[in-house]
Amino acid sequence: MFSRTDPEGAIAAAARRCSNWGRWGPDDVRGTMNFLTPGKRREAAALIRRGVSFSLSQSFDANGPQKGWRRRTNPVHTMLDTGTDAAAGVQGFPHGIGGADDVIAMPLQCSTQWDGLGHIFDHGQAWNGRRAADVVTSLGDAKTGIETVADVIAGRGVLLDFGDLPDGFAIRAEHLDSRAADQGVEIGRGDIVLVRTGQLARARRDGWGHYAGGPAPGLSFETADWLHRTEIAAIATDTWGFEVRPNEFDDAFQPLHQVAIPHIGLFIGEMWDLDALALDCAADGVYEFWLTAAPLPITGAVGSPVNPIAVK
Repeated sequence: MFSRTDPEGAIAAAARRCSNWGRWGPDDVRGTMNFLTPGKRREAAALIRRGVSFSLSQSFDANGPQKGWRRRTNPVHTMLDTGTDAAAGVQGFPHGIGGADDVIAMPLQCSTQWDGLGHIFDHGQAWNGRRAADVVTSLGDAKTGIETVADVIAGRGVLLDFGDLPDGFAIRAEHLDSRAADQGVEIGRGDIVLVRTGQLARARRDGWGHYAGGPAPGLSFETADWLHRTEIAAIATDTWGFEVRPNEFDDAFQPLHQVAIPHIGLFIGEMWDLDALALDCAADGVYEFWLTAAPLPITGAVGSPVNPIAVK
């Protein structure tokens, strides 16, 4: 148990207990993705029985949840060439051919996304004990850029569906274990765990409100040991910040991130759309599936948009 008044001490203690620094050598850049081996992928491929697939991504458009917090905005989609240009004959192409082109401008973490290992630091240290200043500069993440895992995030996905939790509800290790048992799944090495809190469904019903930055259900700080012990490859939620908000200390900001990313080396997904998948899992009673969730290989990025695909 931790003291609400001592986030510094609690973070330091959890970091010592849960550190994976050096586990895969001093030059490692993949952290917990090392648990997702070719053997694990072969096993996961056998989970495809019906061939039914689900996109777990929200839309990337101007109607998204962002309100400018930390300069995060919704995507701006602009056409460079259009059908009207083609009809007007201004594109300059021969023999009647025309076309359309477009461009998008957006923060990489404005909708469904992965947090990379260069996203969060602890007292100036990044994943595997590197100095943050040596890892991420104005040129990007030179060590653990999201492109380093562009070819590995595919394997067994497990959904833990908590229905509709109220904002501020802290999901503890015993909740995770009991929900897995209720759904007939075991969680272990190399799995990609998806936690549905129901907050996204509420935001769609009632309006975005403070979905992208406000109170939310999420994982308790106490789950740091569970995240380390289970040796999962990654975890994703349908909320903006993965961990419970407000945080469980009197004065803190995302303390579980501060342990999970730079010390455990854990990949965290946020704002995933798990609703349709949850309905199907409830209907057939199967909460495990093949999951592929490759980030865009944006060189040096500390996060990436993603369109995860679950196949059952």
